[in-house]
Amino acid sequence: MLQTISKKRKIQSMFFRNLMRICGWGCAAIAFSICAYILVRGVGELSFGFVFSKPSYIKETIGILPDLLNTIYLVVAALALVVPLGVGAAIYLCEYSRNAKMSALIEHAAEILSGIPSIIYGLVGMLFFCQFLGLKTSLAAGVLTMVIMNLPGMIRSAQESLKTVPVSLKEGAYALGAGKWKVIRSIVLPACLPGVCTGMILCCGRMVGESAALLFTAGFAHSINGFVQALQTSGATLSVALYVYAKEQGNFDAAFGIAAILIILVLAINLLSGWIQKRFGTLD
Repeated sequence: MLQTISKKRKIQSMFFRNLMRICGWGCAAIAFSICAYILVRGVGELSFGFVFSKPSYIKETIGILPDLLNTIYLVVAALALVVPLGVGAAIYLCEYSRNAKMSALIEHAAEILSGIPSIIYGLVGMLFFCQFLGLKTSLAAGVLTMVIMNLPGMIRSAQESLKTVPVSLKEGAYALGAGKWKVIRSIVLPACLPGVCTGMILCCGRMVGESAALLFTAGFAHSINGFVQALQTSGATLSVALYVYAKEQGNFDAAFGIAAILIILVLAINLLSGWIQKRFGTLD
């Protein structure tokens, strides 16, 4: 009897293990095929003039340099705000908060914010940042909207990473006479760096691929500006430019070229984050 039950359990375990393996490889194959199709269609459209020039309606030429710069400006400015805020909130919830109800309320609010559609963020950003605060349609309004959108995910990633830090490391530092902030700065933060990098990857991916919210807040102008001036004026990111070329102008060749650039950017961000985790993700 026991041998029969054990045999059934082994068969079930093998079946579900193979099923999960098939599902994983199937998802990977679908993602790879989509990326490969976009790259095959889009790489042929890439050229020096396409990537490093601005569009001209007089010459009827297309260039994505303004959109590329606006995307970089948006990601850098948003990360400069969302990472300190997210990590700081996670540190407060894990290390300083003594009110369980307040912590649960903050976590519940973050979960609700993470489930709101991006178009709602765009409308709220247009009403609050563009009109109420007087930022008008500008990249700065888009940056602040992206901060609000990505803050819950950053908090969650940093918080889960903080929970994985061994308690024995912190207790050993306390036993040697280190203060709380000293322990957090020298022990906790280096140990949770891989989780913070993961949150940054997720934030970058969402910001690079976001279009609905930025259409209402950042606009879709194709002008080359410096970092400070770009934040004060309207500017299209790559995803917004892709939408405009594909939906408004019907230029799918340019849209596939921009999509290829987006995939290359995301892959570069993942490789950079992997190097950071490998280089700084362990305690010495």
